[in-house]
Amino acid sequence: MITDNRHEHSILDHHGPWTLDDVMALPEETFQRVELIDGSLLVSPRGADPHQRALRCVAMALRRACPVGLEALPGVNVLLSRSRMLVPDFTVNVAGEDRRLLPVADLVLAGEVLEPSTRLRDLLVKRSLYAEAGVPFYLVVDPKEAGTTATLFQLDGAGYIEAAHSEGGVLALERPFPVTIELSV
Repeated sequence: MITDNRHEHSILDHHGPWTLDDVMALPEETFQRVELIDGSLLVSPRGADPHQRALRCVAMALRRACPVGLEALPGVNVLLSRSRMLVPDFTVNVAGEDRRLLPVADLVLAGEVLEPSTRLRDLLVKRSLYAEAGVPFYLVVDPKEAGTTATLFQLDGAGYIEAAHSEGGVLALERPFPVTIELSV
């Protein structure tokens, strides 16, 4: 059950396919990440400490390096279509007005920090959906015990190809703009 001071919502009491309106009506202050794919919800907990540290390193580096007209944001609702809304761990998008749903057309890069509970979803499902929606770049960060790694994928036709991979705990990118990201957390 998701509860806030004004409303009580039970995801389990919902009947039929979920709509974007249903998802947007959920309380904003949940401790879960809620995403929508074709009438189904994907619900996952917020990331653990290694996830948050990796996210902070990447998001701060992207934010500092963003050229004028772009911004880096953590955890925004990205509207892929009326039946699909994802929440990447971080984005680089066209800077604009404040809104609850970021149109996918404004997205330059979507990024995910892998967690055991979301690993397959991030590597397969979300990667495929971002490619299908035309997101130019997809950045995957993997906080492993042996050291954090990162891979940048660039859209090539209907799918992604590897454009850059971290070496020695550093990811140096030229696209979508020059940035060096220290992955040590």
